[in-house]
Amino acid sequence: MKSFYITTAIDYANGKPHLGHAYEKVLTDVVARFRRLMGDEVYFLTGIDEHGQKVQQSAGERGITPIELCDEAAVAFKGLCASLDISNDDFIRTTEDRHKKVVRSILQKLFDQGDIYKAEYKGYYSKRAEQFLQEKDRDGNGEWPEIFGEVEEIAESNYFFRLSRHQEWLVEQLKTNKSFIYPRFRAKQVLEFLKEPINDLCISRPRERLEWGIPLPFDEEYVTYVWFDALVNYISAVGYGTDSFEKHWPADFHVIGKDILVPPHAVYWPIMLKAAGIALPKSLLVHGWWLKSGAKMSKSTGTVVDPLDLIDQFGSDAFRYFVTREMNVGQDSEFSQERYMSRYNSDLANDLGNLLSRVLTMVGRNFGGKIPGPRIEESLELELWTLWKDTQKKVLDLYGEFQFHSGLEKTFAFISAINRYAEQRAPWKLAKSEDPEDRKRFETSLYVMTESLRLAVGLLEPVMPNTTDKVYDLLGYTKEADWDRRLLRGDTLVGQEIGEKTILFPKPQMES
Repeated sequence: MKSFYITTAIDYANGKPHLGHAYEKVLTDVVARFRRLMGDEVYFLTGIDEHGQKVQQSAGERGITPIELCDEAAVAFKGLCASLDISNDDFIRTTEDRHKKVVRSILQKLFDQGDIYKAEYKGYYSKRAEQFLQEKDRDGNGEWPEIFGEVEEIAESNYFFRLSRHQEWLVEQLKTNKSFIYPRFRAKQVLEFLKEPINDLCISRPRERLEWGIPLPFDEEYVTYVWFDALVNYISAVGYGTDSFEKHWPADFHVIGKDILVPPHAVYWPIMLKAAGIALPKSLLVHGWWLKSGAKMSKSTGTVVDPLDLIDQFGSDAFRYFVTREMNVGQDSEFSQERYMSRYNSDLANDLGNLLSRVLTMVGRNFGGKIPGPRIEESLELELWTLWKDTQKKVLDLYGEFQFHSGLEKTFAFISAINRYAEQRAPWKLAKSEDPEDRKRFETSLYVMTESLRLAVGLLEPVMPNTTDKVYDLLGYTKEADWDRRLLRGDTLVGQEIGEKTILFPKPQMES
């Protein structure tokens, strides 16, 4: 059986983890966890891209070797994954032998086929983007956009990949394969790019200029250029050239930011695979940017937010909830500490945390810490259970369409409905009544509140796995293996002993 194979982009070793890296890891992890819960066998890959001019330069400036710098980066990015409870199955480093062997075998295959040739190149080169530029890359004023940084004119011999010969094929692929790029409107950007003839791709650098790279198998005086190294990680990590490759490939989703859609993932990668006779990935899942005051958060603009600060202060689940709830996949989203605190206090501390606290307190005081069973079912109970049935279906459908922000919105609308039910039933008043019918309502209300809370946090599991497990544990719920069964209303909590009163999401003060 083929696994569900999902990847993040690999992060460049010449930098520290920031909010954008953290979000992409969380988004991919939420998809991976959701698919596992739905019964799929999932293989989830992330990692770092370690070669290139910037790594070599940065290492030299610090007086260390490139591999020492990359080792530091690997520790940092693996640490980010651990701190966010990312459930990746593999972490690829492009300096690993398993990767370098595949890169060299693909290059040799393409060279032998005549898809790679040597030619003299003269043109403009962006050190920041590590790519050659064309006149069409200039802005309306004839200037190089800031994203390219310092641009220099160079002339040298290099090896080129015959990208242009597959342009018509790629255009046809994008027009006919509607699911290749999600969201679909991003495909229009790629087709717009492909309206103009594309140049063949320079895939090498002379070793006299760049030592830190994988040597070309057919000319050891050159190392391979970034994309013929970095992009190949998606197949090298799952055993290209071995029997295990078919179990994973093609990838179901490459999760990437919109800035590396065109041309790397939507032009270079499919054409590289086509030329090498390898199936294309099924889809590219393209997310937007985090903005601060309307500007992209990036190292170059100085608007980076260190995710580790937020994770350390509020916990991984709170961070995972915020970025998943705020970002509509495919669109940009605004980050501010005020928004973060608003979500944390309103949704997590008040709606969810206070509900749990209320349940634990009332069950603990009135029933010896054991959850009572339902005694009656009146209109208030029926309304809540009807809402649950509708919520469960809609949330699962939304998750399946990557609309996690909407799925979370509906889940928390259901949590709000539980709180409304509690206000309407007012069990703290029913506890004082001597009316037998009120006693039934009292017992029923606490059962309904605990059971509906159990159901609600079940829907949070792909996004907030630790919170889900913690609430289950406090409610005395033994987690059933089948997620579908965990989302069914029942009486598994009846008679279970609850845990001590817990503040699920403490309210720290965050400096603005």
